[in-house]
Amino acid sequence: MKSLSLLAGQVVFLAGVLAVPAASSQFQVASPGKDYSFTISTAQPWTDTGIDLQRGDVLQFHASAAEKCDPAGVTGAASAGLPVISASAGALIARLEAQGVPVLVGSGKQLTAEQPGHLFLGVNASGNPPCSGSFAVKIHIASAAVPATPVAANSLTASAPAVTSPAATSTAASSTGTQTATQPQDIKSKLASAAQVFFSGQFGGGATPSTTSSSAVPAGSDAVSPTSSATGTPPPAALKVSSGTLDSALKKDIDGLPRRVNDQFQNQGDMVNFVLVGSEQQVKDALDAAGWRIADTDNKEAVMKAVLETYEKKDYLQMPMSQLYLFGRKQDYGYELAQAYSVVASRHHFRIWKAPVTWNGQTMWAGAGTHDIGFEKDQRNGSVTHKIDPAVDGERDNIGQTLQTAAKVKSLYYYLPPDPVQGAKNATGGGYHSDGRILVVVLQ
Repeated sequence: MKSLSLLAGQVVFLAGVLAVPAASSQFQVASPGKDYSFTISTAQPWTDTGIDLQRGDVLQFHASAAEKCDPAGVTGAASAGLPVISASAGALIARLEAQGVPVLVGSGKQLTAEQPGHLFLGVNASGNPPCSGSFAVKIHIASAAVPATPVAANSLTASAPAVTSPAATSTAASSTGTQTATQPQDIKSKLASAAQVFFSGQFGGGATPSTTSSSAVPAGSDAVSPTSSATGTPPPAALKVSSGTLDSALKKDIDGLPRRVNDQFQNQGDMVNFVLVGSEQQVKDALDAAGWRIADTDNKEAVMKAVLETYEKKDYLQMPMSQLYLFGRKQDYGYELAQAYSVVASRHHFRIWKAPVTWNGQTMWAGAGTHDIGFEKDQRNGSVTHKIDPAVDGERDNIGQTLQTAAKVKSLYYYLPPDPVQGAKNATGGGYHSDGRILVVVLQ
């Protein structure tokens, strides 16, 4: 934990030293640039603008309500499982890459493309949006920047991370242009983003707990049209549940799995909230295609690796995670998905264990996924540990979405076992809640 605390302190300190100047740096957008107009419906999670981005492109957004919805979002709406946890539900958001980190746009924002990508516009919602309507969005894209006029301090290039799979539905013209950003500017921008992520998760930016109920789904059943979280809202459109019912033999195998993992002191912790079915190679290939990285296992080596990769101008995204136990042994693999620098404080991650049973000759993997959103006190020993988003169903669904987007899912089901976990604490004392269902992913 010492290395975790040290790295966290470095992020916050360096963000304060470097990121603030980055936010107030002076830029003047080169002209003429290109202008685009879109009407973005709140009825779909993501809209493909058809705009390709080059490194250094500067995007200026201006949005207004084409109908009833406010691009700044709806105050007080349920926030469990939102793509951007620090923003209001229903707000206009964007991704600068197909698998990129969603960022808040709201009614106005300036963003810079740090690498080649593709622009998606979306709605900050998990399931049904809090309002029905559309946004009128105007975008000016300039291909370069030179020192001159100040840019507003809110023009940071990233915000709190959450990974949500795209559902592209419309097209538009593409843009061109390049800019060679210096490495110090890149670092300042990423540290600024990391600071936003850290403070968002640490001081109340996480998802809001809500009351769960299993009465809508009988125990031992699989739902074709499930809710995505304890809020009772449908899952994001990108998560497509397979038709039909889950095989009875597979249900029986899942019923026999432990419901929760434990630490080395036998303290019960995270819930088992998803199952993968496939060979070890299928699992590795699928997760690699979905952008997940295997976490490092040694703290000392990880610190050295982080320093080396920073020196080599690479992003370190494989921070170690603690060892937890299922079936009497530690995890076979730990995977994570995070934004550069923010990985210290915030990351999507999970652990998987090879189950002692197989289904139709295929290997079963029991998984426990959570979303780190900051730090808190470890109730076991008083040291610093990661704080998880208590709405753990969001991470369960996120895992399924990334695999489905990577075209690695043969079939996908929700299954509510007879003895579901709907409210508990992890091994370090942090509370969490769930609708109790397990996401079953059969890989292809």
